[in-house]
Amino acid sequence: MIGVEKMDRPWIELDVQQPVWSSFFTVAPLVVIGTREGDHYDLAPKHMVTALGQENYFGFVCTPGHSTYHNARREKAFTVSFIRPDQVVLASLTATPRGKEASMEKSIVEKLATWKASSIDAPMMCDAYAWLECALDRIVDGFGQYSLVAGQVIKAYVHQDDLRVSERDEARMIRENPLLAYIAYGRFAEISETLGFPFPKGFDRRLVDQ
Repeated sequence: MIGVEKMDRPWIELDVQQPVWSSFFTVAPLVVIGTREGDHYDLAPKHMVTALGQENYFGFVCTPGHSTYHNARREKAFTVSFIRPDQVVLASLTATPRGKEASMEKSIVEKLATWKASSIDAPMMCDAYAWLECALDRIVDGFGQYSLVAGQVIKAYVHQDDLRVSERDEARMIRENPLLAYIAYGRFAEISETLGFPFPKGFDRRLVDQ
């Protein structure tokens, strides 16, 4: 870069022998993954999530140390609930530690308002704004202790107030139905004010995601 050697560098090099992600903030969605676990169900909040390309595939990062990983592998299915800002506390409750407190976790999940997916045996959070029913496509292990759990979307739903249609004012739509953002790690935000992205003239906006 021109002139970079002649100026004070405004950055601090991080030690990549340690995970770098707690050294700065990043923005991510926050969803709740639903799976069947034995004779009951499991709900778990996840923020390392994304659509996998432009087709109907969805993935989330998990670890074999969590029951969600084994549930999805065994049942070959999972659900995704895109929750609203006022559901943060409920999402936090689903993260109650497992193990010795498994009975407490089961009791909490059973008391949450959920509805059952139509095509797979797993729950979804009521009052979310979008829901996915996913058939397990594959699990990719080996990202350190973490794995990518990828599914194909076989059913999808969106609340009528959150459906994007060409004649609706998108800025107003988000203002009236704020989105939830997880600020990793440990913070969250309610997004209600947005701006249109400044695409260059003639640019195919679909290319930005490819």
